[in-house]
Amino acid sequence: MTERTIPLLPCRTIQPVVDFYTALGFATTFLQKSPYPYAVVERGPVQLQFFGMKRYDPTESYSGCYVVADDVDALHAEFRAGLKAAYGRIPSRGLPRIGPLKDMSYGMRQFLMTDPGGNTIRVGQPVDDDGSLRPVPRETFARALHLADLIADSKQDPAGAAKLIDHALAREDERPTAVQHLRLLVLRGDIARRLGDEPLAGRLLEQAAALRLGAGDREAAQDALARLAELRA
Repeated sequence: MTERTIPLLPCRTIQPVVDFYTALGFATTFLQKSPYPYAVVERGPVQLQFFGMKRYDPTESYSGCYVVADDVDALHAEFRAGLKAAYGRIPSRGLPRIGPLKDMSYGMRQFLMTDPGGNTIRVGQPVDDDGSLRPVPRETFARALHLADLIADSKQDPAGAAKLIDHALAREDERPTAVQHLRLLVLRGDIARRLGDEPLAGRLLEQAAALRLGAGDREAAQDALARLAELRA
Protein backbone atom coordinates (compact mmCIF):
# COMPACT_ATOMS: atom_id res chain seq x y z
CA MET A 1 0.00 0.00 0.00
CA THR A 2 1.01 3.60 -0.63
CA GLU A 3 -0.32 5.76 2.18
CA ARG A 4 -1.07 9.47 1.83
CA THR A 5 -1.88 12.17 4.34
CA ILE A 6 -4.37 14.82 3.18
CA PRO A 7 -4.95 17.86 5.41
CA LEU A 8 -8.58 18.86 6.10
CA LEU A 9 -8.54 22.60 6.79
CA PRO A 10 -11.33 24.92 7.96
CA CYS A 11 -12.43 28.25 6.53
CA ARG A 12 -15.42 30.55 6.79
CA THR A 13 -16.04 30.97 3.05
CA ILE A 14 -14.85 28.54 0.41
CA GLN A 15 -14.52 30.68 -2.71
CA PRO A 16 -11.81 33.12 -1.50
CA VAL A 17 -9.74 30.12 -0.43
CA VAL A 18 -10.18 28.43 -3.82
CA ASP A 19 -9.23 31.68 -5.57
CA PHE A 20 -6.07 31.95 -3.45
CA TYR A 21 -4.87 28.47 -4.36
CA THR A 22 -5.82 28.99 -8.00
CA ALA A 23 -3.41 31.94 -7.99
CA LEU A 24 -0.71 29.57 -6.70
CA GLY A 25 -1.25 27.18 -9.61
CA PHE A 26 -3.53 24.65 -7.87
CA ALA A 27 -6.40 23.06 -9.76
CA THR A 28 -9.82 22.78 -8.10
CA THR A 29 -10.79 19.12 -8.45
CA PHE A 30 -13.91 19.22 -6.28
CA LEU A 31 -16.24 22.03 -5.17
CA GLN A 32 -19.62 21.89 -3.47
CA LYS A 33 -21.78 24.48 -1.72
CA SER A 34 -24.35 22.15 -0.15
CA PRO A 35 -25.16 20.37 2.06
CA TYR A 36 -22.01 22.13 3.37
CA PRO A 37 -19.16 23.98 1.62
CA TYR A 38 -16.26 21.75 0.65
CA ALA A 39 -13.39 22.04 -1.83
CA VAL A 40 -10.35 20.07 -2.94
CA VAL A 41 -7.35 21.71 -4.59
CA GLU A 42 -4.36 19.91 -6.07
CA ARG A 43 -0.95 20.83 -7.41
CA GLY A 44 1.13 17.87 -8.50
CA PRO A 45 1.27 15.43 -5.58
CA VAL A 46 -0.02 18.01 -3.07
CA GLN A 47 -3.72 17.87 -2.22
CA LEU A 48 -5.47 20.12 0.30
CA GLN A 49 -9.11 19.86 1.32
CA PHE A 50 -11.23 22.62 2.89
CA PHE A 51 -14.57 22.72 4.67
CA GLY A 52 -16.68 25.76 5.55
CA MET A 53 -17.72 26.74 9.09
CA LYS A 54 -20.11 29.66 9.58
CA ARG A 55 -18.80 30.62 13.03
CA TYR A 56 -15.14 30.15 12.13
CA ASP A 57 -12.84 33.16 12.67
CA PRO A 58 -9.84 33.06 10.27
CA THR A 59 -7.91 35.61 12.36
CA GLU A 60 -7.92 33.19 15.31
CA SER A 61 -6.88 30.14 13.28
CA TYR A 62 -4.05 27.83 14.32
CA SER A 63 -4.60 25.25 11.59
CA GLY A 64 -2.17 24.42 8.80
CA CYS A 65 0.22 21.87 7.42
CA TYR A 66 3.81 21.42 6.20
CA VAL A 67 4.63 20.76 2.55
CA VAL A 68 8.12 19.41 1.84
CA ALA A 69 9.37 20.51 -1.59
CA ASP A 70 12.25 19.63 -3.90
CA ASP A 71 12.92 23.25 -4.94
CA VAL A 72 11.55 25.68 -2.38
CA ASP A 73 13.24 28.69 -4.00
CA ALA A 74 11.44 28.10 -7.29
CA LEU A 75 8.09 27.56 -5.53
CA HIS A 76 8.49 30.76 -3.51
CA ALA A 77 9.20 32.79 -6.65
CA GLU A 78 6.31 31.16 -8.53
CA PHE A 79 3.82 31.65 -5.69
CA ARG A 80 4.79 35.31 -5.26
CA ALA A 81 4.36 35.92 -8.97
CA GLY A 82 0.96 34.22 -8.96
CA LEU A 83 -0.26 36.23 -5.99
CA LYS A 84 0.95 39.49 -7.49
CA ALA A 85 -0.92 38.71 -10.72
CA ALA A 86 -4.11 37.84 -8.82
CA TYR A 87 -4.09 40.56 -6.15
CA GLY A 88 -2.10 43.31 -7.84
CA ARG A 89 0.56 43.09 -5.13
CA ILE A 90 2.40 40.52 -3.05
CA PRO A 91 0.38 40.34 0.20
CA SER A 92 2.71 40.28 3.21
CA ARG A 93 0.31 41.28 6.01
CA GLY A 94 -3.22 40.35 6.94
CA LEU A 95 -5.10 37.60 5.13
CA PRO A 96 -3.98 36.22 2.79
CA ARG A 97 -0.21 36.67 3.01
CA ILE A 98 3.11 35.10 2.03
CA GLY A 99 6.31 35.43 4.04
CA PRO A 100 10.00 35.62 3.13
CA LEU A 101 12.15 32.63 2.27
CA LYS A 102 14.81 31.86 4.86
CA ASP A 103 17.05 29.15 6.25
CA MET A 104 15.78 28.00 9.63
CA SER A 105 18.19 26.92 12.35
CA TYR A 106 16.46 23.54 12.67
CA GLY A 107 17.62 22.54 9.18
CA MET A 108 14.85 23.62 6.81
CA ARG A 109 14.82 26.32 4.15
CA GLN A 110 11.23 27.49 4.17
CA PHE A 111 8.56 30.12 3.77
CA LEU A 112 5.10 30.46 5.28
CA MET A 113 1.91 31.48 3.56
CA THR A 114 -1.52 31.97 5.11
CA ASP A 115 -4.68 31.64 3.03
CA PRO A 116 -7.91 33.66 3.41
CA GLY A 117 -9.19 30.99 5.80
CA GLY A 118 -6.31 31.60 8.20
CA ASN A 119 -4.59 28.27 7.44
CA THR A 120 -0.80 28.56 7.50
CA ILE A 121 0.98 26.39 4.97
CA ARG A 122 4.68 25.94 5.61
CA VAL A 123 6.66 25.05 2.50
CA GLY A 124 10.20 23.87 3.07
CA GLN A 125 13.17 21.88 1.87
CA PRO A 126 15.76 20.14 4.05
CA VAL A 127 19.09 21.96 4.13
CA ASP A 128 21.04 18.73 4.67
CA ASP A 129 20.80 15.56 2.64
CA ASP A 130 19.80 13.45 5.64
CA GLY A 131 16.78 15.69 6.27
CA SER A 132 17.11 15.48 10.06
CA LEU A 133 15.94 18.39 12.21
CA ARG A 134 18.57 20.16 14.28
CA PRO A 135 18.25 20.97 17.99
CA VAL A 136 17.62 24.52 19.26
CA PRO A 137 20.89 26.54 19.10
CA ARG A 138 22.61 27.32 22.38
CA GLU A 139 24.63 30.36 21.28
CA THR A 140 22.91 33.55 22.48
CA PHE A 141 22.09 35.27 19.21
CA ALA A 142 21.55 32.14 17.14
CA ARG A 143 19.03 31.08 19.78
CA ALA A 144 17.40 34.53 19.75
CA LEU A 145 16.99 34.37 15.97
CA HIS A 146 15.63 30.83 16.15
CA LEU A 147 13.03 31.69 18.79
CA ALA A 148 12.08 35.05 17.27
CA ASP A 149 11.42 33.47 13.89
CA LEU A 150 9.17 30.86 15.49
CA ILE A 151 7.33 33.30 17.73
CA ALA A 152 6.76 35.86 14.98
CA ASP A 153 5.66 33.48 12.23
CA SER A 154 4.74 30.04 13.52
CA LYS A 155 3.19 31.27 16.78
CA GLN A 156 2.04 34.48 15.04
CA ASP A 157 2.98 36.62 18.05
CA PRO A 158 4.99 39.52 16.58
CA ALA A 159 4.87 41.53 19.82
CA GLY A 160 6.45 38.63 21.72
CA ALA A 161 9.15 38.25 19.07
CA ALA A 162 9.85 41.99 19.22
CA LYS A 163 10.50 41.82 22.98
CA LEU A 164 12.86 38.88 22.52
CA ILE A 165 14.89 40.65 19.80
CA ASP A 166 15.01 43.92 21.75
CA HIS A 167 16.37 42.05 24.76
CA ALA A 168 19.05 40.36 22.64
CA LEU A 169 20.14 43.60 20.95
CA ALA A 170 20.35 45.39 24.32
CA ARG A 171 22.91 42.95 25.71
CA GLU A 172 26.22 44.56 26.65
CA ASP A 173 28.12 41.43 27.70
CA GLU A 174 27.90 39.83 24.23
CA ARG A 175 27.65 41.12 20.68
CA PRO A 176 26.23 39.34 17.61
CA THR A 177 28.25 38.65 14.50
CA ALA A 178 27.67 40.98 11.55
CA VAL A 179 25.33 38.47 9.89
CA GLN A 180 23.40 37.86 13.11
CA HIS A 181 23.11 41.61 13.69
CA LEU A 182 21.75 42.12 10.18
CA ARG A 183 19.23 39.30 10.51
CA LEU A 184 18.04 40.56 13.91
CA LEU A 185 17.59 44.13 12.64
CA VAL A 186 15.79 43.04 9.48
CA LEU A 187 13.44 40.74 11.37
CA ARG A 188 12.79 43.41 14.00
CA GLY A 189 12.12 45.99 11.28
CA ASP A 190 9.77 43.57 9.54
CA ILE A 191 7.94 43.00 12.84
CA ALA A 192 7.71 46.74 13.53
CA ARG A 193 6.01 47.18 10.17
CA ARG A 194 3.58 44.34 10.89
CA LEU A 195 2.71 46.10 14.17
CA GLY A 196 2.11 49.38 12.34
CA ASP A 197 5.14 51.25 13.72
CA GLU A 198 6.53 52.68 10.48
CA PRO A 199 8.98 55.18 12.08
CA LEU A 200 10.63 52.41 14.11
CA ALA A 201 10.67 50.09 11.10
CA GLY A 202 12.39 52.79 9.05
CA ARG A 203 15.08 53.36 11.69
CA LEU A 204 15.79 49.66 12.13
CA LEU A 205 16.02 49.02 8.40
CA GLU A 206 18.35 52.01 7.97
CA GLN A 207 20.58 50.57 10.71
CA ALA A 208 20.59 47.23 8.92
CA ALA A 209 21.47 48.86 5.58
CA ALA A 210 24.39 50.71 7.22
CA LEU A 211 26.07 47.56 8.56
CA ARG A 212 29.37 46.68 6.94
CA LEU A 213 29.57 43.14 5.65
CA GLY A 214 32.46 41.26 4.09
CA ALA A 215 32.08 39.18 0.94
CA GLY A 216 31.60 35.99 2.94
CA ASP A 217 29.09 37.70 5.21
CA ARG A 218 27.04 38.93 2.25
CA GLU A 219 26.78 35.40 0.89
CA ALA A 220 25.69 34.04 4.27
CA ALA A 221 23.15 36.85 4.67
CA GLN A 222 21.68 36.80 1.17
CA ASP A 223 18.13 36.01 2.34
CA ALA A 224 18.20 38.82 4.93
CA LEU A 225 19.65 41.23 2.37
CA ALA A 226 16.92 40.33 -0.13
CA ARG A 227 14.26 40.88 2.55
CA LEU A 228 15.89 44.19 3.53
CA ALA A 229 15.77 45.41 -0.07
CA GLU A 230 12.12 44.39 -0.34
CA LEU A 231 11.13 46.13 2.90
CA ARG A 232 12.92 49.33 1.90
CA ALA A 233 11.47 49.43 -1.63
